[in-house]
Amino acid sequence: MADQQHDIITGPGIWVGPELQHDESWIYRLDAAAVAEIDTALAHAKRVGARIPFAVDAFPLPRFGAELDGILEEIENGRGFMLLRGIPRERYTDEECELLYWGLGVYLGNPVSQNVRGHRLGHVRDEGRILADPNARAYQTNQRMDFHTDLLPVDVLGLFCLRTAKSGGASKVVSALTVHNLLRNERPDLLDALYGMFNVDWRGEEPEGEPPWYTIPMFSARDGKVTARICSRTYFESAARFGEQYRPTDIQREALETVQDIANRPELMLSMDFQEGDIQLINNHTMLHAREAYEDYDEPGRERHLLRMWIAVSDARRRPLADALAGRYRWVRQGGIPVKAAAGATA
Repeated sequence: MADQQHDIITGPGIWVGPELQHDESWIYRLDAAAVAEIDTALAHAKRVGARIPFAVDAFPLPRFGAELDGILEEIENGRGFMLLRGIPRERYTDEECELLYWGLGVYLGNPVSQNVRGHRLGHVRDEGRILADPNARAYQTNQRMDFHTDLLPVDVLGLFCLRTAKSGGASKVVSALTVHNLLRNERPDLLDALYGMFNVDWRGEEPEGEPPWYTIPMFSARDGKVTARICSRTYFESAARFGEQYRPTDIQREALETVQDIANRPELMLSMDFQEGDIQLINNHTMLHAREAYEDYDEPGRERHLLRMWIAVSDARRRPLADALAGRYRWVRQGGIPVKAAAGATA
């Protein structure tokens, strides 16, 4: 592909952080009517005994449901992300927050399993693990996370902030499409390399019978739409534990490092500090996200805690994906990462 001329990508998915940092049009602020409707839906879900996973009919949102459809349109075909703010977190128990967040999420699509424990509503918190552990996922640590997309090519990533950290933990987002354009202009040789196939470690989450690594391009295109599959660098390096042939080549490593260098430019990325009750929604095909390291409070029960969903949207709404991603999206269609009995799965 070295002689291929990649086109400059245009459209609302191309943006730079400083233009948005103080613009805040990416923040959807819930008004009193929206909160009241969510309260009514939560009361209905509790009254009918709804348990996760439940469908939209258990969480009726006659007006705000249409707003969520517009938010999905912005995520799929606009800038690629939104932050919903204004849910009065202090009003709800943790369990009510889970019901509320799930109830909103199913209006966007189908939340799928995120790990071998079968979590469709996941928990992002420090489990005392470290990235040096090849079977640890980055979200299970309190360490800094590279700019990345999540492990499966699910369409929308959602985070609900239950509790913030004592310090640190800022979320950062950058347009992978903007990064693509800069690579085209500055290092087209590395952009070509990123369209090639990379070996990535499943980090212990591989389905039964599958190899513990997978192979995928970092950039690909379908119907004129470019998709990113950039993973944290640790996931490439640890693939070598299965054989030296799976280690990234020198040009692959340089390409991955250059992606991080570009994504971390202050003039490109947008940083956001979560408030309790915030919901961050991002397009997992066009956006890269990162997190600063954080420190928790010492008191039990005050630790940083986010709820996470991986949401598969309808075929009519989602971004078209290249054939090279079909094997990965097959797992999304089948409900996400399959449960392993030994993992102590919960719903």
